[in-house]
Amino acid sequence: MTAAGRREARNTAWLELYQIVVRVGWIFKTETIIMPAVLDAVVDSGLLRGLLPVLNRGGQSLPPLLAAGAIGRLPVKKWALVRTSLAMAACFLMLAAAWAPLQRSRPELLALVFLVVYALFSATNGLNQLVLAALQGKLIAPGHRGRALVVGVAVGSVAAILAAAAFLGRWLEEENGFPKIFAATGLFFGLAAVVPPWLDEPNDDVPLHDAVPRRGWSWARVGDWGADQVALVRGDPALARLTLVAACFAAVLILFPHYQAFARDRLGTPIRSLLTWVLVQNASTGLASLVAGPISDRRGTRVVLVWLVALSALTPLLVLVLGFLPQGMAASRFWLVYVPLGLNPISLKIFTHYALELAPGPREHPRYVSIVGVALALPFLLSPLVGLAVDTVGFAGVFVAGFVAIATGAVVALGLPEPRHRDEAPAGQVPVGGEAPGPAGNAGRAADPD
Repeated sequence: MTAAGRREARNTAWLELYQIVVRVGWIFKTETIIMPAVLDAVVDSGLLRGLLPVLNRGGQSLPPLLAAGAIGRLPVKKWALVRTSLAMAACFLMLAAAWAPLQRSRPELLALVFLVVYALFSATNGLNQLVLAALQGKLIAPGHRGRALVVGVAVGSVAAILAAAAFLGRWLEEENGFPKIFAATGLFFGLAAVVPPWLDEPNDDVPLHDAVPRRGWSWARVGDWGADQVALVRGDPALARLTLVAACFAAVLILFPHYQAFARDRLGTPIRSLLTWVLVQNASTGLASLVAGPISDRRGTRVVLVWLVALSALTPLLVLVLGFLPQGMAASRFWLVYVPLGLNPISLKIFTHYALELAPGPREHPRYVSIVGVALALPFLLSPLVGLAVDTVGFAGVFVAGFVAIATGAVVALGLPEPRHRDEAPAGQVPVGGEAPGPAGNAGRAADPD
């Protein structure tokens, strides 16, 4: 193995370990199950529940878009991953500290604190995911990212399931169990921050004009910045189509807080059911990675993206079908809903991998990834209205509309190109819209500065 190959292998192993530790922490705050249940335990409101996806995707899209240029100019990015990991840990440790004093005396204030901290966490998580994507694009070749996904997600899912089986079930049934759940989440996010310093990340060559900090602020500068993002999308038809697919796929994420509410309100499922759903969803995610990772390495990210979006459309349909069954039968089988929901984390990673491959070079990785993040987030402006619709007209119509939106995204995705075909260019020539091929693949040479 060459020196470049050894460096890539070491960096891949550390990035996989990082994702495994984060995934263990993540299971204690599963977005589709635990976070909506936490809010419902304070204030049971479809409108407030509908704010969760807005805060989630808004935080994971707007801050990364604003920071994409700065992150792209960082000569070494691993320290940014440390900082964002510690910030994520701090958010949940704050929730753990605030819960007990406010739960009984000031539930309305606790709901506000929860939403504010959740928004802060979503913003730091968005920056964290952007930095992680930039590091993956810089250090791991496209043909090896699927393998890294398999190890990080599959091994992480097994470790997370074991941790949840040991602790999460009994904490959910304890009167003061939520602070323990928040503390465990913060602990594992803090442990993850120990991993990035071990990365063997080469220094980027930063042009002099980019190395000088940009000072001053004006609406004209903001307008120019926005125009640059729009021009980038207009100039790359594949990126424009990808943003449309992402916008349609957002329905998957907008609907997820309402599934556990449907099961609780319509089917009478007890809180202990949350543990079963968490375990099923994480097992589904791990198993899906075993298929999606190798296929994306061998056949490209496009085919995996199309199938993941299409299969995700099954979730709202499955909920509707269960709604027609006798209540007891539906309640005992509601875990089936979380099988296709387990595809969500893989789908979001594949969106990121596809965006990385579309980018013309490593310095554009943060911009492409953040633009796709914004496309995922914009439909979330409708999320409070979706929650209000659940309160006023019921679940069925909302779930049907969600199915139509997701299925439309799958149809649009059929027209996406396979980015790796763009690498078929004369020797020494970088293909338009594709990353430069080389020993480390489209990410540039992992052993050399970008």
